[in-house]
Amino acid sequence: MHEELIFAGFGGQGVLFAGQLLAYTALAEGKHVTWIPSYGPEMRGGTANCTVVVSRDPIGSPVCQNPSIAVVFNNPSFEKYEPLMMPGGLLITNDSLMVTQPERDDLEIVPVPATELATQMGEVRIANMILFGALLARRPLVSVDTVQRVLIDKLGNRKAHLHEANITALKRGMELAQHAEV
Repeated sequence: MHEELIFAGFGGQGVLFAGQLLAYTALAEGKHVTWIPSYGPEMRGGTANCTVVVSRDPIGSPVCQNPSIAVVFNNPSFEKYEPLMMPGGLLITNDSLMVTQPERDDLEIVPVPATELATQMGEVRIANMILFGALLARRPLVSVDTVQRVLIDKLGNRKAHLHEANITALKRGMELAQHAEV
């Protein structure tokens, strides 16, 4: 297994957190991993993305020019990364914020109305975990049990009130992606 991923969206959507969660979970399972964040100068609303490479073998380069997997949180990120995807790759989209229709037919595209669902669940900040769950349903790169353990550890006591909502969002994203028409 060797997967190169991009998580991309606006600052404040939990893009970097989702990528970091995958990286920490892969490390906890003894996999090789790199995580490189990139964000604009704005705190919220600017661009934010990160690349994550997860592999059973040592990683030669952390650079990800043609991702095998992309999780895009908004339409500008979709427009930027769809053309760069490796043929046969997986593209998870936040369908709540999509305007543009896919142009490629050589990708597995899984639309998930993450922002809408997170809002209905009472916490818009968990949209990232809905998308993360969709990713795990389609590409089980790491164990869900390990993700839950690492998630609770990363949130810590200060955000203990968000533990249950994040785990529920993760599971909801998995359910949606398992039943999504591609």
